[in-house]
Amino acid sequence: MSTEPITRRDFIASVGLAAAAGALGSAGVAQEPPARKVRMGIVGGGFGAGFHWHEDPGCEVAAVSDLLPDRLQNLVNRYGCQKTYGALEELIQDDTIEAVAVFSGAPDHVRHCTAVMNRGKHCLSAVPAGLTLEECEELIDAKARNNVKYMMAETSYYRFPTITMRRMVEDGSFGEILYCEAEYYHPEIGTAANDLSRWPDKEGNWQRTWRWGFPPMLYPTHSTGFLVGVTRERLVEVSCLGTPGQTEAFQDNAYNSPLANASALFKTNRGNMFRCNVMWDVWAHGERAQWFGESTALLMDGWAGQPYTLRTADGKAIQQGPDYFQLLPEKMRYDTGHGGSHPFITHEFIQAILEDREPAINVYEAVAMTAPGIVAHNSALRGGEQLKVPNFDPA
Repeated sequence: MSTEPITRRDFIASVGLAAAAGALGSAGVAQEPPARKVRMGIVGGGFGAGFHWHEDPGCEVAAVSDLLPDRLQNLVNRYGCQKTYGALEELIQDDTIEAVAVFSGAPDHVRHCTAVMNRGKHCLSAVPAGLTLEECEELIDAKARNNVKYMMAETSYYRFPTITMRRMVEDGSFGEILYCEAEYYHPEIGTAANDLSRWPDKEGNWQRTWRWGFPPMLYPTHSTGFLVGVTRERLVEVSCLGTPGQTEAFQDNAYNSPLANASALFKTNRGNMFRCNVMWDVWAHGERAQWFGESTALLMDGWAGQPYTLRTADGKAIQQGPDYFQLLPEKMRYDTGHGGSHPFITHEFIQAILEDREPAINVYEAVAMTAPGIVAHNSALRGGEQLKVPNFDPA
């Protein structure tokens, strides 16, 4: 079988870049300048400072907010916005703000997003959508009740290999995905050795953050998004195994969970298999997936040096994927993290509001990526018991 590499131009010809615009969700080729701009509020000056709101032609950053002064200043510096609020609860009272991006800690997402939507504002949220099945239902209800847009900022959805896969599935050139495996590795999240899990207070004493001992399967979307975000399949059953962490964080935490690593095997509503890893204690890093069909396979490149390979039915091993940045407004065509996904997330949310449509990762897709991990965590705590995953889609 040939392993002949082909050029980027040949790859674009074989996959079809113009058609791939549709695989971005609706963030396709850059549109004409919009008639108006969405007035955005940004909450959370850590992860929230890594997006492109100030560069999207359809957006104006109207206000920023963070509880910590240094992070608040980070938002001011990034977006050039001088209007600040000390807390989300203050920002959402500003009637000039139309939409809010919530980049607070995971345990606060549903509470904060519900507050935003209850004020009649559109909402983009960091992952995960929620931490319990009840929270997932609460989020869906808040979105429906207030008739606003909701989008989850899942990065795996807009990584370039995922865009390619979505396009190939949609046009039939890949065929059915019979098996997919995805993984998210982030060493030492939630351990005493990592500053993400704790920060110093004003007196210099270390305080635990929400990441301290955080159960890995409650943060599943960087893995589940690689399948749900490509095929729209639903994960319906799961058996999950976990291993305990060896540090203090996993012996005493707010989640009553000892698990630092977890591996789940899901069954999809199409009868296919999906293996999903989320691990904090292994020496590996990043988001990665592999998709396998009857005659085609796509393997993402990875932190450990794995090469990108699209192996097609004609025997070729295509080892360079396309760059989709040209599908964005010119100022947004650069990578601020997570495989170039940040500008696509930014633009898709703004376009969904301006075009008055649902965003690509709407509340049902967000919950379909989130809820399976919640059930998988329960399975791991029960020794791998096979459990059903509830479906939250509208009847």
